[in-house]
Amino acid sequence: IKSLFAGAIGLLLVWIFMIINYGKRGLIANVALTLYVLISLSIFKLLPVTLTLAGIAGFILSVGMAVDANILIFERMKEELRWGRPMKAALELAFQRAWTSVRDSNVSSIITALILFWFGSGSVRGFALTLLVGITVSLFTSVTVTRSLMRLLYSGATYTRPKSKI
Repeated sequence: IKSLFAGAIGLLLVWIFMIINYGKRGLIANVALTLYVLISLSIFKLLPVTLTLAGIAGFILSVGMAVDANILIFERMKEELRWGRPMKAALELAFQRAWTSVRDSNVSSIITALILFWFGSGSVRGFALTLLVGITVSLFTSVTVTRSLMRLLYSGATYTRPKSKI
């Protein structure tokens, strides 16, 4: 119970941090993070996963990775806006350019979780399973949900098509 309470306090602090640093974008990230938590807990219930201390640690680690993906995207968006890009172009370029970092960090963590699950036992497997589920769900929410909500938020902004890398 104490570890769940600590996790809830940590999540609340993350929500506050995101709103203070990113404003409306932080609020969108918090909506995506809330969906992330609800989807992850639903999957844990379906599998069924017993949330031991190690499992809770894996879940909390994946929460951090979900937040990190949003921070990478938002910081990239700030850079694009600083470079004079219109809002919609900055949004699309931010997701496009942050994707490789987000993908690489998540893939390496997924590989690690699979190795831990394959070779581990007991609580190590629980940690690996919750981490694996959390990372998979965080990829969906931090990229798909956040992008959709950001597009909705900035739907009235002028759009300039990003230049192709080719």
